[in-house]
Order: sequence, then structure tokens, then C-alpha cells
Amino acid sequence: MNTFQLRCFLSVAQHLNFARAAQALNITQPAVTHQIRSLETELNVKLFRRTTRTVELTPAGYLFLTDAKSMVSIAERAVKRFEDPNAQLVETLSIGCCNYAHLFMLAAALRRMKELHPNLHPQLQVVPYQQLHRLLQEEAVDAVLGFQEMTGGKTEGVYRELRRIPAVCICQSDSPLSRKKKIRAEDLTEEKLVLTDPAVSPAGIVQLQGGLMGVRPRSDFHFCESVEAAAVLVQAGFGAAIIPDWGIPSFLPLVRIPIEGFQALSFGIYYKTLEGNAPLRTFIRLMQEEPKRREKESRPG
Repeated sequence: MNTFQLRCFLSVAQHLNFARAAQALNITQPAVTHQIRSLETELNVKLFRRTTRTVELTPAGYLFLTDAKSMVSIAERAVKRFEDPNAQLVETLSIGCCNYAHLFMLAAALRRMKELHPNLHPQLQVVPYQQLHRLLQEEAVDAVLGFQEMTGGKTEGVYRELRRIPAVCICQSDSPLSRKKKIRAEDLTEEKLVLTDPAVSPAGIVQLQGGLMGVRPRSDFHFCESVEAAAVLVQAGFGAAIIPDWGIPSFLPLVRIPIEGFQALSFGIYYKTLEGNAPLRTFIRLMQEEPKRREKESRPG
């Protein structure tokens, strides 16, 4: 079945005359007759009832009429979509990350990118950390987001820092920890702790968590696969957690307390090349500018 057959069928159905249908299509009548017979053979039904004087649709022809119109309409729409070469200048930017918290930091830069790249079509993927390296290696994404030092394995490619993210202790507002301006490791030795998966946590946080565990019993700890899950357990009263200060919604009733002496974490983007990828170059620049722009906007006056 092809669109030429369908157009022949629709023309005959409209004119109920093979000669006039052929004239409308600017082809010969035998050609129309051949296409209708081929279509009937393929469908294994008679579409028209013909006499020496009249042509009329059969019940099967009436049923097929709607299908034929839909199929021709879809085909015409597909052709029309590609008529204007300028309309096809779509720029794609594919970014991968390992949790949804990282996605929240992209909106502002992507909003600004719309003005610089009007035909931009971002593609955002959230996959387990262990798969990020494979996506980048296979060029299934243009770049991946993540902390520079992760214990789950090294992500190959060029690394460009986007910002520094401090680590914080999060706890409930009624916790004794909430009254402290800074948290030291010894402040947490008697606290129940919510720990994040070492495979998807920055090395600095994994090291701090390991020091806090010491020889304490297993019952003192709750393990989570993500920062978001840790925040939920902290809010539910299962303990305090040490996490990167990013991605936890501000409306949650949690207190964030800086960790004394803890160096901020390098968060950035890995990519294989910027050559021939103008959207990625723009994206990296805007992401690097975003903290300074936000700080400038927050200043009074």
C-alpha cells in the first residue's frame, strides 16, 4: 500500500467516475484502474461496485475511506514538515546526570540559552552514576554533570568546573544540632546518622562519613541511595545527614549547618570535545556565569 494508491482511491471515491478521477490526477484511466485493483488485492476486499453506468463505494469502501484520508493526511504533513530547510535547523544539547537534584541547577542557564539558540532542543537524562561514563564514551550524550571526585569510578573526558558546592549537615529544627553555627565531626559522634551511598557520593563526604562511623553499631546508621532520600529520612526524624548543599528544596523544614574545616566540593561537567558543538560551549559559559549573576541580583540596590 502506498500513497499513490490511496490518492487514486480517494479521487475515485470523490468523483465516482474513473475517467474524471484520472483527469483530476493527471494520469490515464487504466493507471487508476490498476492502482484500485492492486489496493483491493492487498486488502482482500472490493472497494467499488462498478456497472456500465455507475460507480459506487461498497460497505468495505466506506469503512476504508476514513483510513485512507488519515494516511494521506499524515503523509502530506510529514512532507510539509521538511519543505522549509530553515525550519529544520534544530540544535540539540544532551546532558546526563545521576540524580534529579542536579537537574534543578540547569533551568536558569537553559532559559538564557533559548535567546542565544532559538532552535535549541535540550535532552536531559537521569541515569545511575555507573552508566554516565558509558553514555559519554558512546557519545549518547554531549556531556555529563557530576562532582569531580566520585568514589564510584572515574568519568573520562575533559572536566570543567561549574561551581564550588559546600557540604552541610542537615537536621530537624528541634534538634540540638540546629543551634550550632558550624558542625564539627565530634558534634556528630552521639547522633544517629543518615548516610548516602558511597558509590554516588563525593570522596570528601565519603571520607567524613567513614570517620563518623568508626566502631559504632550498625543500628546508629540509615543508608540511602540518594541525597533526596537522605533528606526525607532526616525530615522524618531518623537522624542527621551530611550532604552537598544543593538540590534540597528550601521549603523543607530542615536546618542547614556548615561543616567546619570542610573544603567545598568541585561540581562540574565532563565532555569529550567542544569542537562543532556551539550549544555546549554556550551552556558551559552560562553555567559558570550563573552563580555570579545570581549573587549580583541578590545585592540590595
